[in-house]
Amino acid sequence: MSRTIALIGALDTKGAEYEFVRSIIAANGLDTILIDIGTREPPSVVPDISREQVLAHASDSVPSNGVTDLDRGAALRLMSQGAAALASSLYADRKIDGVFAMGGTGGTSVATAAMRALPLGVSKVMVSTAAGADVSGYVGTSDIVMVPSIVDVAGINSVSRGVFARAAGAICGMVTQDIPKGEDRPLVVASMFGNTTVAVSRAQEILDAAGYEVLVFHCTGQGGRVMESLVESGAISGVLDLTTTELADELVGGVFSAGPSRLTAAARAGVPTLVAPGCLDMVNFWAP
Repeated sequence: MSRTIALIGALDTKGAEYEFVRSIIAANGLDTILIDIGTREPPSVVPDISREQVLAHASDSVPSNGVTDLDRGAALRLMSQGAAALASSLYADRKIDGVFAMGGTGGTSVATAAMRALPLGVSKVMVSTAAGADVSGYVGTSDIVMVPSIVDVAGINSVSRGVFARAAGAICGMVTQDIPKGEDRPLVVASMFGNTTVAVSRAQEILDAAGYEVLVFHCTGQGGRVMESLVESGAISGVLDLTTTELADELVGGVFSAGPSRLTAAARAGVPTLVAPGCLDMVNFWAP
């Protein structure tokens, strides 16, 4: 059965680039659904899903004439809402197996909003001019692969040809790669930092012997956010939160804060939890 990749892009400015990528994916034997998220001029290639269809999925009201007359920020916000809801619907209906996009900061913000709406494990590749800098705002707690575009996504040239083709090859390989079967056991998440490694490792041994699979998260801010998101997803049977250092960073401005909602997902989800103040006496900063 052929796999299908959703291509999300502003086809008013990047039609040729997406036609190039679509040809690479087709040569690998995969299907595509081309989705237009342009906000200004008409698309230069015919999409499979129009921008109007994308905007129809936005949670906020959209002007009768679309987003053409809105300022850029408002237009991108509505398009992000629509793209996220559309991607989620397409995946739920088993119409797509992965998502690929290319763009600058605006296109990246819309496309990654759609990618973040999909579950962990769904292949997601974003070729972006913003990759290489701090992309945490785009990636969030998702598993998006960010590929630096090196040059702007503005035409097929001696540099972009290789970047786009290899990125397209990457998404093809990701969606066609079969995942080896493993032993499915109830999942427990655990938080760990350097000073709690021995304790968490010993606890992991005990839980493994009791028939649980333990997912350990490093408390670097991102680790805590991802752990909380997994607990909220309903896939977790228990939480072993032995390392709460991210709360100390949140309190006094450290660089490893996981945000003010850290330590709340388990309570909201009703998941059994054991909490200890591991590394709560530590705060992390960059170099002096």
